Amino acid sequence: MTDTISISGRAVGQSHEPFIIAEMSGNHNQSLERALAIVEAAAKAGAHALKLQTYTADTMTLALARDEFFIDDPDSLWKGRSLHELYQQAYTPWEWHGPIFDRARALGMIPFSTPFDASAVDFLEGLGVACYKIASFENTDLPLIRKVAATGKPMIISTGMATVADLDETVRAARAAGCEQLVLLKCTSTYPATPADTNLLTIPHMRSLFGCEVGLSDHTFGIGASVASVALGASVIEKHFTLARADGGVDSTFSMEPEEMAALVVETKRAWLALGQVYYGLTEKENKSLVFRRSLYVAEDLAPGDVLTEQNLRIIRPGLGLPPKYFETLLGKRVGRAVRQGTPMSWDLLSSADDEVLTPQGMARSVRG
Repeated sequence: MTDTISISGRAVGQSHEPFIIAEMSGNHNQSLERALAIVEAAAKAGAHALKLQTYTADTMTLALARDEFFIDDPDSLWKGRSLHELYQQAYTPWEWHGPIFDRARALGMIPFSTPFDASAVDFLEGLGVACYKIASFENTDLPLIRKVAATGKPMIISTGMATVADLDETVRAARAAGCEQLVLLKCTSTYPATPADTNLLTIPHMRSLFGCEVGLSDHTFGIGASVASVALGASVIEKHFTLARADGGVDSTFSMEPEEMAALVVETKRAWLALGQVYYGLTEKENKSLVFRRSLYVAEDLAPGDVLTEQNLRIIRPGLGLPPKYFETLLGKRVGRAVRQGTPMSWDLLSSADDEVLTPQGMARSVRG
């Protein structure tokens, strides 16, 4: 498998800066004007892509407000609402997709979406999307996986709740149906998610196991988890995005604001740049810093024949004298001439007898002799 894929001409992979996706979800609060403002804010913050979700309440669930169709979990952000009611509030009207995509493209971002059924895929194909996202809750919907894969476009699949066996089945289905460019996103399907439940160490394991690009769909607060994921090989980062959490909305609680998104873009790129390569020794830009290493210096004025001691020979900065490793070797030896305080220690300061024994040149002469 290649370690780089292409989404609308943009290279995505570990050898490129992280691909940052701003997820609008339902943060438009049923206002096209607000949706377009979110697009502009995401572009200004430096996001590389803008993602929607394509569904209707009726394609998601049944219009029932009882039993499993009603959210009664006391810890849920959406407690007391039916699934149908929630999706009716959160969905992005399909007629808005075109204007939103056009605005994103005009601002240099790649617009795409998460389809939740076959009709959404057909609709998005008509809009010429560059790639597709599969949500965590749909990552075992193999008919949908195959439908999307058959378009031949890159697929980004969130892995929330999926076992290794689930993912193996999903990845095999996608590849068999025509997907050649695949990204799996490590995801924790709680809203918000905690850092302790994020398990970023799964990222390199997932890359090795499935031989594809890997990233993070991050529902935690802040940018710490996302930045850390880059060090573990994440090449794609997805975060929910809104203009202001205080404005409310179905996803506002765990969504980023513009200044946070801008920080995410900057800091994930810095993390990626900092990875570099396995390298020891002096870099080109460190050459000027060599002078600030410690080395051996004469700390007092010396007359010919004076003995070097711990008082008159010091390990100090700058680094123009002999390396500190010779300190003990030089103690007790005599200088062969007058030496001024502040002179970097060198072999040629020693008396001829000590020079014959200690210096590399003297040792070489001794061997030849």
